[in-house]
Amino acid sequence: MRDADLVAAKATTRRVARTFALACRLLPRHIRDDVYLLYLVFRTLDDAVDLGEPDAAGRLAAVEAWAAGEPAGGREVRVLDALAQRHPLPRREFAAFCAGMRDDLDGRPILDESELDRYCYRVAGTVGVVMAHVLGMHDPRRAEPAAAALGMAMQRTNILRDIDEDLGAGRVYIARSTLERLGGSLEPGRREALLRDQIARADALYDQGCAGIELLASGQRAIAAAAAMYREILRQIEREGYGARPGRAVVPRRRKLLVATIGR
Repeated sequence: MRDADLVAAKATTRRVARTFALACRLLPRHIRDDVYLLYLVFRTLDDAVDLGEPDAAGRLAAVEAWAAGEPAGGREVRVLDALAQRHPLPRREFAAFCAGMRDDLDGRPILDESELDRYCYRVAGTVGVVMAHVLGMHDPRRAEPAAAALGMAMQRTNILRDIDEDLGAGRVYIARSTLERLGGSLEPGRREALLRDQIARADALYDQGCAGIELLASGQRAIAAAAAMYREILRQIEREGYGARPGRAVVPRRRKLLVATIGR
């Protein structure tokens, strides 16, 4: 059964997370498969919520039960049970992740930057902390906040990259107070001030997160590469005129590989 889960995990990563898949190639072989499996859990739950799948709430409830140490079933729980035999998974982080997913299910609006930070922590900072536990840490007291910051930086990057896609689906992840303060519009050509503000916030989180990579016991090259490639999306947004035109900012593969190599 684990073999089938691993095949699904690798296929999911390569299909929907090309940047992450590139970084995974740099992970130590003994831990790479477990990272794929971990990604499968987070990604499939996220997709179930985003796509409005009818079993989304039930699958979240199963992981919430697992996080609370209660009996539960389903593929996500099966994978987590197996991973927990090999790594000290912090169950509280999975509970927080599910809370963020429920915010999405409920369509909870994001009113200010503190609420956006909380949301980003729940849906992505938690992933960073769990990943740090799987990779190991030399100083958990310092490494955990850095790992959370890096996850939050990547989530803020996702939000900026996907503004138009989210708008098309009726979703807004920019804090309402910030939007009102900086012009009140997400329309192409009218959001430069907003994007400049949000990019600066994301860059500050990248600085904090990248400073903690050296505290990881393994996988430092892979995480540094992932951070550099993801951060380059912000630079691409800048190069394309801060949302002057609609659509995603896409970093060419050759550019990704370059920034991954130099670790910028």
